[in-house]
Amino acid sequence: MSFPEFKTKIERGDTVILYLSVTSIFPLQVEPKMTNKKGNLVDNIFQTVYGALRVSELEGQRYGTKVALSKGWALVLAPTCDLWTQCLPHRTQILYTPDISLIVAQLELRPGCKVVEAGTGSGSLSHSILRTVKPDGELHTFDFHEGRADAARQEFALHGYKEPLVRVAHRDVCALGFDPVDAASVDAVFLDLPCPWDAIGHARKALRPGGRIAIFSPCVEQVVRTKEALLKNDFFETETIECLCKELSVQYRTHGKLNLAGSEEQERYLTSLPCASIPGHSGFLTFATLKPWATPC
Repeated sequence: MSFPEFKTKIERGDTVILYLSVTSIFPLQVEPKMTNKKGNLVDNIFQTVYGALRVSELEGQRYGTKVALSKGWALVLAPTCDLWTQCLPHRTQILYTPDISLIVAQLELRPGCKVVEAGTGSGSLSHSILRTVKPDGELHTFDFHEGRADAARQEFALHGYKEPLVRVAHRDVCALGFDPVDAASVDAVFLDLPCPWDAIGHARKALRPGGRIAIFSPCVEQVVRTKEALLKNDFFETETIECLCKELSVQYRTHGKLNLAGSEEQERYLTSLPCASIPGHSGFLTFATLKPWATPC
């Protein structure tokens, strides 16, 4: 229950992030007991490459503590939505920080905003939206898969996010819309659906005039159909962005050169080089604004 508030000490029931390395980050629930795969209640002991950790021993320690393991050590960090995105249990493919930050900025989210999201998926974007709109905002998130909706509802409650800040519903929004969300009451809508154009009309009904919409689509053919639907439903200022990050590695390099005497000497200089592995295409993000003069449905 440590996501919504700042805390210095770990309490029972908190979700903490165990940081071993850049590629080894794990979420832990601080409870003395856990249920194993056979359904039996056992001591909550987490196994790592550096040795075992008895999770109950974290209770009372400060966030950021360096804990000793039998073959090394780890850091116990306070959970943030960015760290959660890196280690959450995947129920679907997820959005990562580069796309998430662009979505939050383009939707002009701020504390107090009312947001509709479809579909919920693994809740990666949902956590960032909640961090942005709390304490007085609202997130109405929908998923057509009942099991995923139930899992997300339990996860939000475990992290301390409850109604009216977040409401999770199992619904096919393309066919049934965003009920019970009131018409013309929402500041922003986000769609991550196979056929988002089928939900554009429902989004137009839920959005207030001047509200923003964002749609994530893996394929450009989806973008074309989505833009056609946006233009037919009183949206303008449409744009599509592909967010690609290029990380540079800053390092010292040396090379030989001839001096005036004709002998070779080494020169050392600082430069930046592209990393060997560069993330590729994740999807296309389409943004648009509902015309401020549009008549509410």
